Amino acid sequence: MKHALVTGGSGGIGSAVCRRLAADGCHVFIHAHRGADAAHALAEEITAQGGSAQVLIFDVTDKTATADVLKPLLEQNPIQILVNNAGIHDDAVFPGMRAEQWHSVIDVSLHGFFNVTQPLMMPMIRTRWGRIINITSVAAVAGNRGQVNYSAAKGALHSATKSLSLEVASRGITVNAVAPGIIATPMSQDTFDAPTIARLVPMKRAGQPGEVADLVSFLASGHAAYISGQVISINGGMI
Repeated sequence: MKHALVTGGSGGIGSAVCRRLAADGCHVFIHAHRGADAAHALAEEITAQGGSAQVLIFDVTDKTATADVLKPLLEQNPIQILVNNAGIHDDAVFPGMRAEQWHSVIDVSLHGFFNVTQPLMMPMIRTRWGRIINITSVAAVAGNRGQVNYSAAKGALHSATKSLSLEVASRGITVNAVAPGIIATPMSQDTFDAPTIARLVPMKRAGQPGEVADLVSFLASGHAAYISGQVISINGGMI
């Protein structure tokens, strides 16, 4: 049984990914920071359905706290599937953006990527098999007004994806990014109403978290062994 870690696993997309990887036969570590109750409920749901899951609580921006949680796990088994899904929005037009808004978004998406991924690399390399999947955004591909911080953080993950994929390709490890568009989650429902979605998305609907999870499942599988260093958009034809 492969072990998978999904950061931000209690959120809309993250929970769908956790359910799918558990259904695929993985033992899933559901990471949460503020969403501990939702993460525990999800773990109970997965185990009740015959899957295997447990909850990890830590702040991805805190390197020491992250290492303290991950190190004991890695001493038992390598984590061979990592989905870097944790991220936050704190939107403002750039001339009025506060320094705290800039740094908090960068800290979670980009520094969190380093804090979680780097400790997992050597144990993964020793197994000569691994899947790293970074959840980014259409904002990193096309930009978005009021999201210079978010676009910068997710765009940096695209570059990191490509560089890391080159470093570990010969070790049987793939590294890819998945860039969703408008997905039907509580976060997006507060931002995009139906007329706006119909105007922005050629398919005239928001994507479903399960559709993103299906793509992640494929990239995490043996069927995607020759796909690496790619940014794969899932956005209903927006770009």
